[in-house]
Amino acid sequence: MSAPVTSPAPAATASTRPLTQLLHAWQQGDRQAFEHLLKLVYRELERMALGRLRGAETPSLAAGDLLHEALLRVSQQTPDWNDREHFFANVSLAMRSVLVDHARARQADKRGGEWQRVTYTFTAHGEDALVADLLTLDALLTELQALDPRAASVLQFTYFAGLEREELATVIGVSVPTVDRELRFARAWLAERLGRRDLAV
Repeated sequence: MSAPVTSPAPAATASTRPLTQLLHAWQQGDRQAFEHLLKLVYRELERMALGRLRGAETPSLAAGDLLHEALLRVSQQTPDWNDREHFFANVSLAMRSVLVDHARARQADKRGGEWQRVTYTFTAHGEDALVADLLTLDALLTELQALDPRAASVLQFTYFAGLEREELATVIGVSVPTVDRELRFARAWLAERLGRRDLAV
């Protein structure tokens, strides 16, 4: 008795390829890979944008606009990211850049008068909320970058990208204990600069 005839399995489409594979294809110059990548993770990116605006006192920037501008900036970068965590971390940092530019533009429009603050709430890892004016926070992170670049990177990726310790260690290329040590220092430094010594733990 002959074996039953079976139809060949359908070839995997670009939209079903793993994100890491799409990242590698993009690195090799496949621009369509970036479009397929976005389709794969767009809903997650939308949730990320909504989360970034949740701390705004008066959200004058729509989540969709924030996401689209961040993705435009990411698409213009050299795609040298290794995996999903690295990609999401950089999209999140691009959102931070958009928010900072937006806050600066609003401040300039107000010509030094009362302006609508854009705030960011620190809620990672269950600690008490730490709300800081975004422009002040950006200036402090820039200052920390000059003082200790790795500590600044750990702080940014922890709070702005929401990476877990293991993911962060992979992205930065250090051990988990190093991440913990740098994060303790960065949090203590930032808390003191913001006058919140109770959070320097």
